[in-house]
Amino acid sequence: MLRKALKLAGNAKTVLDLPAGTGRFWEMLAGSPNRKIYAADYSNDMLMTGLHMRPEHVTRRIRPLKCSAFSIPLTDGAVESVFCARLLHHIGEREDRRAMLREMTRVASQSICVSLWIDGNYKAHRRRKLEARRKKKHYQNRFIVERRMIEEDFRHAGLKPVGRIDFMKFYSMWSTYVLSKVGNRSIISSDSP
Repeated sequence: MLRKALKLAGNAKTVLDLPAGTGRFWEMLAGSPNRKIYAADYSNDMLMTGLHMRPEHVTRRIRPLKCSAFSIPLTDGAVESVFCARLLHHIGEREDRRAMLREMTRVASQSICVSLWIDGNYKAHRRRKLEARRKKKHYQNRFIVERRMIEEDFRHAGLKPVGRIDFMKFYSMWSTYVLSKVGNRSIISSDSP
């Protein structure tokens, strides 16, 4: 799913992996031999663990950045693409999602690939029913976002969907959007989601 997203985004030569964690996706990102990879995470310990446990032929291409998704220490348009897998389904507040998307848009010159949980499928329906029966918790760390709402958030951040790749259409909540900066003509557009 994520390989397809990178291909649809134009196989960028510079990519920001955010959040990088311990480098779960580094080998896939390093599959393009000329790609420069920035790996950003709020936890320096996660980055250092990734640099120690991943193969050296991969880690020598990684440039680690300890930072928040709200404030990325790169200049405007510093990377061609931002690769954001497994973060947005943890963000429940719309303004926080929008702030993160604006910051990703700032550092990307062309595209953003972002995965999250969306509605309109069997698993989202089941999870909502389960959540309705559970005792309300003060803290929740995983959220399903309405497709309509997240696509509004994308537009608000100056992004337009180029494509959407569903893990298992109509069944799974996982979906990856490939987004282009508004006005960017370097990505070949496919049918909109």
